[in-house]
Amino acid sequence: MSVTLSATLAANEEIARRQHAGERVLNLAFGEAGLPVHPSLVERLARAAGRNGYGPVAGMAALREAAAGYWERRGLPTDPETVVCGPGSKPLLYGLLLAIGGDVVLPMPSWVSYAAQTELAGARPLLIPAPPGEGGVPDPELVVPAVLHARSQGREVRSLVVTLPDNPSGRLAAKDTIKEIARIARALDLTIISDEIYRDLVHLPEEDFLSPADVAPERTVVTSGLSKSLALGGWRIGVARVPSAELRARLLAVASEIWSSPAAPVQEAAAYAYTEPPELVERIDRSRLLHGTVARAVHARLVRAGVTVHAPQGGFYLYPDFTGLPGGFATSAGLAAFLLDRHGVGVLPGDAFGDDPAALRVRVATSLLYGETAERRLAALEARDPLGLPWIAASLDHLDQALDGLNSVRPAARAPRRTDLSALPAAG
Repeated sequence: MSVTLSATLAANEEIARRQHAGERVLNLAFGEAGLPVHPSLVERLARAAGRNGYGPVAGMAALREAAAGYWERRGLPTDPETVVCGPGSKPLLYGLLLAIGGDVVLPMPSWVSYAAQTELAGARPLLIPAPPGEGGVPDPELVVPAVLHARSQGREVRSLVVTLPDNPSGRLAAKDTIKEIARIARALDLTIISDEIYRDLVHLPEEDFLSPADVAPERTVVTSGLSKSLALGGWRIGVARVPSAELRARLLAVASEIWSSPAAPVQEAAAYAYTEPPELVERIDRSRLLHGTVARAVHARLVRAGVTVHAPQGGFYLYPDFTGLPGGFATSAGLAAFLLDRHGVGVLPGDAFGDDPAALRVRVATSLLYGETAERRLAALEARDPLGLPWIAASLDHLDQALDGLNSVRPAARAPRRTDLSALPAAG
């Protein structure tokens, strides 16, 4: 297969190039948590910097025990021997696809790397739309006929991926939907991979969170990491809760040939983080509040401009639909290119997430609105009213101006210069 640069990374690099050239670009394309590292984690990383030996493939015992405790506190009894650690949840997800094998049921839209990793593993994705108003889970009513049809054509469909809450939509699947997906997975003998890296960033406590592992623990792998809740994306550490010794052994075999073991100093810091000390619990609480406040502010501006978009429930994403607005755009890639070239607003087109290219949906990530420096990001985190900070207010004004401009555009008035985002991978 032909592999190209992941759409999120490609867009971020293009935006960085433009900014370096002096262009004013509002980066709503990249899903980085956008917050500084807590000092207690910096201290523990520095203290462990001398640890330069290889460790166990599954990860050090202290980290596996801490991750098991993290899940225990969320109602998922976990033996540390069922935990596998890796250099980020993304490699763990890829390792799981290799270990499980076969084709993969994915929600549509879904995170850019799921389908790409499936194809890298020599399999094919089976994209099924999410239920209306939900995200991150394929519609249960469509899963059974789709899987049976694929199997009738000789395809081996072995797993199903869900994201709770979802990237790209910021939505959280309903508990009844999760229960039905678990029931169907049992009936079809599918392994569920539940990507729960945004779990601790569900905006409101009253939002019910149900993991498939609560319903079908014998067939659900849960993956998570610290890149979103504690903004440690560059540290590359993730954990997986694996339901069987057999699958764990296969995953470890894959891991031993790809990453050998996670970085030892990062494991030390992660082991501390997963014990959930008070200062890190407070940091995550503040982060959740900031993410929700800014994401809802962007949602309000989109709605005011006449854009169809569901309110975000977790993380820092929205998935607006621009159908019906002026402009006559034929594809989401064309819409994203116009927003970037004419208005200096970077978003990702929906076709990067496996969506219909003709549907005028894009993903908006709000987490880089907090500021370009660590000082500004920390100020946003600590502010009672982050929307009143001058740099965040200016970014929201920038978005308002772009939406106003989009509403007044006519097809003939489009900018002659056009960034061809259609060259980005359909799901990478």
